[in-house]
Amino acid sequence: MVKKFLVTDDELEELIFQYCRDITALERKGRYDPITGREKELDDVTVILLQRGRKNAVLLAPAGVGKTALVVGLAQRVVQNKVPDYLKNARVIELDMASMAAGTNGPADFQSRFIPLCRGMAERYHYPEYPKYIMFIDELHMIMPTCVGSGYAGLSEVMKPYLTVGDLHVIGATTDDEYRIYVKEDPALDRRFQQVPLKIPNNEEAYRIMLMLKGGYEKHHHITIPDECIDLIIKLTAEHMPRRHQPDKSIIVLDSACAWFVMQNGRGGTLTPQAVKYIVSIECKLHPDAL
Repeated sequence: MVKKFLVTDDELEELIFQYCRDITALERKGRYDPITGREKELDDVTVILLQRGRKNAVLLAPAGVGKTALVVGLAQRVVQNKVPDYLKNARVIELDMASMAAGTNGPADFQSRFIPLCRGMAERYHYPEYPKYIMFIDELHMIMPTCVGSGYAGLSEVMKPYLTVGDLHVIGATTDDEYRIYVKEDPALDRRFQQVPLKIPNNEEAYRIMLMLKGGYEKHHHITIPDECIDLIIKLTAEHMPRRHQPDKSIIVLDSACAWFVMQNGRGGTLTPQAVKYIVSIECKLHPDAL
């Protein structure tokens, strides 16, 4: 029997290509570093996605803690076939709202792109030959009607019917404050999401995360990164960048220090503590000798 969808397979794929980022497809191409240290939160999200009712999760954490990284971790589990049968071959799709809004003349134009995307994913929900689609929306609060100044305000009203029926999986991400101010004020939408708080990594946890990530930066910059430099980065960022969060601040310093070292010395060397201190001094407007 030929299935008749309102949004054809080709149309859905074109919408995903134009307005989304297929995280699972990118993971299969090796675009992401390994995600570590989020096993509990990944298990929590998986349990939510497996439920019949409230199958939508919202990740709550300050900027730089790794909300998007957790979604990448979910895609990595899918690609590695480390998920329950229900999520086998699932597609984790990040909505690129900026691309979707480009060239539109108002909310109606924007919604004319968004509605077919939601409909196309939802139509296929009950057919086991199609993968489960998991839509990731970063900065979830920006789709709420009360988010003044957002070009995407009100999109939540368009999405609500699909969440109510239960034919759509959504993972949102925002901060605790933004969730409380914008999303929680809408009890109907708040009921459809289960909250997953992300713990800010301490120095020891950040160190382990950085050790897992350093191989990707060694490969990109073609240099060796000693563990001692990772330890120094964690120490200096914790001491001199207290308002920013791990692991983001350490990742930024590592990447910048490698780039500066390569610019000064070329490829093939070993990252030095001096390069790390120089970058931290620039970021914090300190003299390198003060570090």
